[in-house]
Amino acid sequence: MSEPRTRLALLSPHRVEAGDADALGAAITAACAAGDVAAVILRLAPVDERSLVNLVKRLAPAAHEAGAAVVVACAHFDGDLVSVSARGGADGVHLDKARDGDLRDLRERLADGRILGAGGHEQKHAAMEAGEAGVDYVMFGGLYPDGMSPDSETVLERAGWWTEIFETPCIAVADAVDQIGPLLAIGVEFLGLESGLWIGEHADVAGIQARVAAAGETAA
Repeated sequence: MSEPRTRLALLSPHRVEAGDADALGAAITAACAAGDVAAVILRLAPVDERSLVNLVKRLAPAAHEAGAAVVVACAHFDGDLVSVSARGGADGVHLDKARDGDLRDLRERLADGRILGAGGHEQKHAAMEAGEAGVDYVMFGGLYPDGMSPDSETVLERAGWWTEIFETPCIAVADAVDQIGPLLAIGVEFLGLESGLWIGEHADVAGIQARVAAAGETAA
């Protein structure tokens, strides 16, 4: 049996606002045309619920037209993110550094195939608790809101550990080109791309997709 292929997950910049929507939507369209994108994680700035719903409505079609899922994250938002996701036409929510019980509560509310993702796992135990809560994926890596990057070797080790042992899919995030090869080598289900890898003049999603395809052929 051949190994399952790695697909791409796009991470938006942190704190996306309404004024960013047109440019971000165009970037999503371009990236989805160049690669096999499974999901787009929108990391939105916290505002009122209605404004967030309207922003998701503007961004979601660019991903959906390419067959990619849309997952909404919004750090420090005090409202109902499940409602924002549903009313905005997204496919689920993503939560970083979940507090006790948060993921189980969200899992109960996100029925009918809605996606629940979790990240920000600084300890292996936290990732395991997320898996036990019924998340659809765990994410390792990804830039912090202040622009700092987690240690790439730790991300690689955690993703390799998870992929080898657990059935719940893993998104392993690269924020630099030189991190892509090692992550592909461990056979992650989803290669997460920070925004600098798929937005702007230096983006090369087609080149990254070619590396994903080559890694899949080698594994087969």
